[in-house]
Amino acid sequence: MHLRDLVQFLSELEENNNRAWFVMNKPRYDILRAELLELVTGLIQEITLFDPAIAGCNPKKALFRVNRDLRFARGRPPYKTTFSAAITASGLKKPSQGGGPAYYFHIDARGKMLIAGGEYRPPADRLRAIRNHIVNDPNGFRKLMKNAKLNSVFGGLQQEDKTIRMPKGFDVDSPNAEALKLKSYIAWHEISVRTMAPSTLPKRLMDDFKAAEALVKWLRGAGPTL
Repeated sequence: MHLRDLVQFLSELEENNNRAWFVMNKPRYDILRAELLELVTGLIQEITLFDPAIAGCNPKKALFRVNRDLRFARGRPPYKTTFSAAITASGLKKPSQGGGPAYYFHIDARGKMLIAGGEYRPPADRLRAIRNHIVNDPNGFRKLMKNAKLNSVFGGLQQEDKTIRMPKGFDVDSPNAEALKLKSYIAWHEISVRTMAPSTLPKRLMDDFKAAEALVKWLRGAGPTL
């Protein structure tokens, strides 16, 4: 994937976030989008080697659209300034649609790539299922929290996004009480792609996705997402 061209395109889009500019530059977008699809297709094939549940993920559906949904966000710019994808066993990428735990990445207009694994802001019923899984499998959860790869690459689960009080129906004296307050069960970090050789991008993503494997698989143990 031509990373320099992608970052340049996204940077220009950020400065000219309107339909006229996008239509004029649609050929550039189409080329970059095709490259992203090729990248994600290869990633799915590689991930399947250690996580066979991913085999059915449709690479076209794993890609997020560049167009924003403006029905509930009037006045916002019409286009996203990231190229992103979520690879899931369900083939669905959005938590609200029951996407479930994902291997996720995006590249933004500043040349930053966010790489993640897990579930970001799952809907209420799914969130309760994950919390119940923590309660019902305390030893498995503690083992996950000590996972060497997860901690060395991502620093463990992100802890900032949590409720102030213990969620209703859960015990404040639970052995994993603080984890029950989380709203997202995700591990992520950012790196710069500005000086990255394009040929190294797939391996870098695969190495980090492999580090997120334990979290993704543990979350699947919380039950079906639909």
